[in-house]
Amino acid sequence: MELPLDSAFAVFDAQDSGCVSYGVEASGRRWFVKTATTAPSRRSLLRAARFHAAVQHPAIVRPEQVLDGPTLVYPWHDGTVLNHATVHGSDRSALHRFQQLPLSDVETAIDTIFDAHLAVTSAGYVAVDLYDGCFLYDFHARRIRLIDLDEYRPGPFTLDTDRLPGSRRYMAPEEFVRGGVIDQRTTVYTLGRTIHHLLDSPPGWRGSHHQQQVALHASTVVPTDRYPDVAALAVAWRNARPNL
Repeated sequence: MELPLDSAFAVFDAQDSGCVSYGVEASGRRWFVKTATTAPSRRSLLRAARFHAAVQHPAIVRPEQVLDGPTLVYPWHDGTVLNHATVHGSDRSALHRFQQLPLSDVETAIDTIFDAHLAVTSAGYVAVDLYDGCFLYDFHARRIRLIDLDEYRPGPFTLDTDRLPGSRRYMAPEEFVRGGVIDQRTTVYTLGRTIHHLLDSPPGWRGSHHQQQVALHASTVVPTDRYPDVAALAVAWRNARPNL
């Protein structure tokens, strides 16, 4: 496939990941092309290629081609990232718009995120660097997709650095401790924070008390006090959904 990067209709070059991405038209379709410019970003894209080879879910946008470099070629999907984070800061205007949608639409999006992470954990992976910048929402179709899951890794594993990449608003305490065990309970914490950030908006909590308790239980500081795995959290969340 010829990738006319010099005539891209969109360029994303202000990320702190070391990657530069492009929206291009080729072979009669639109594509999202992600390239690496540094050694760490090359490792990240190789990790992403391995992850997508192991995990498939309709809501997870996966590359259709992995080219030398590496360069990952994804299908282009319309939508708005809920947190447009760049080296210049974060734009969460889309998140604020999303939080004002009918409650059932927000709950359906959370359902989809949880269902995708059941596929993630079934493949033996844990979430790393999941936050609202990974949520691509099509406000017209009312559909959420997950993107930029480049840091997801086989788990459990022991952290051999001082911290993992990610947003502090979503990260579990063990992700900041060298020697911390990163496992499904870590993913449970991040998903609990996902419930919180998607359902808590001015003037306050939009969900039910039961849903709030699920989010709090999932994001308890001590890992053993959380739900033991993503499947248990998903059951608790769905039991907390009214009219299901």
